[in-house]
Amino acid sequence: MRAAVLNAYGEPLSIEDVPEPDIESHGVVIETEACGICRSDWHAWQGHGEWADDQVPIGQILGHEPAGTVVSVGEQVAEIEQGDRIAVPFNLGQGHCEYCQNGHGNVCENGISLGFEANAPGAFAEQVHVPYADYNAVRLPENVSSVEMAGLGCRFVTAYHALAHRVDLTPGDWVAVHGCGGVGLSAVHVADALGANVVAVDLDDDKLETARELGADETIRAESVDVPTEVHDRFGGAHISIDALGIAETCRNSIDCLRQRGQHVQLGLTTDEERGEVSLPTDAMTMREITFLGSRGMPPSRYGELLRMLERDVLSPGKLVTKTVGLAEVPDRLEAMSNFDTSGIEVVDFSR
Repeated sequence: MRAAVLNAYGEPLSIEDVPEPDIESHGVVIETEACGICRSDWHAWQGHGEWADDQVPIGQILGHEPAGTVVSVGEQVAEIEQGDRIAVPFNLGQGHCEYCQNGHGNVCENGISLGFEANAPGAFAEQVHVPYADYNAVRLPENVSSVEMAGLGCRFVTAYHALAHRVDLTPGDWVAVHGCGGVGLSAVHVADALGANVVAVDLDDDKLETARELGADETIRAESVDVPTEVHDRFGGAHISIDALGIAETCRNSIDCLRQRGQHVQLGLTTDEERGEVSLPTDAMTMREITFLGSRGMPPSRYGELLRMLERDVLSPGKLVTKTVGLAEVPDRLEAMSNFDTSGIEVVDFSR
């Protein structure tokens, strides 16, 4: 089968013929129909994460936002059948630890990161193995296409988990979203669907216009103003603020734009400039009772509520899919991310 393989950090991925995946007794193999191209793939391609013991190994097949059809089933799998159309979370739980059992499988103590670890080859490939399938595999509703589900990927579900489960969001709250890439635009759309007032912050006018189309009530072009001052002057400060980019400036702006008792959510991962460390105004955060939260993917057990919102057209992640490409184009699309020369969510369509 064909796959996109990381052979050197920062060098174009190699499209190669590789063996089809072996199936484990608890797993299934899917024929990949679509897979999102995520900025986390870009971080992996660049070799980031060494500072958090999270660097992707050379030889890895990248890709972690797949949807497809089950073609083979392990002997211990009871809930998933051949022919089922499924989505696959990137943060794969084993289903047995206290976190999985309590609905927090996204932080399973023995979890596996699809496409980021040698024992979990990714989905920039014509087939991919899904371990612990009874716990991890998510059946797709008939009216949700594989491309749309790949658009949900890790970005949309991470934004949804952050806003629906991690923070205390009340309809009418002001939510500031710093950075309007894939995860930022997802956060805009989700926050709007949950009844928040949304202000989108970015340097790019086209991305800000897209944010408006997805539900942003207000926008701020970060290049021309002091962002925290603007948020406080115009909206009284944000109740919830999201750093969807992961650089020191957006993280600090997100915290500084909060009103008293505000909640900051970190979605963006840092680059090799920050190396996982950002200086924070801890005394001010203490005095104002600011909450700092992280959010990573979403537990498989919570996908049902999100899919029901899709079925009722409350959420439309397909609106974020701006481009579909073939597998051979993945190396170029990752390169385009280096200069932020992408918009919305791009998806590999394996039928191309």
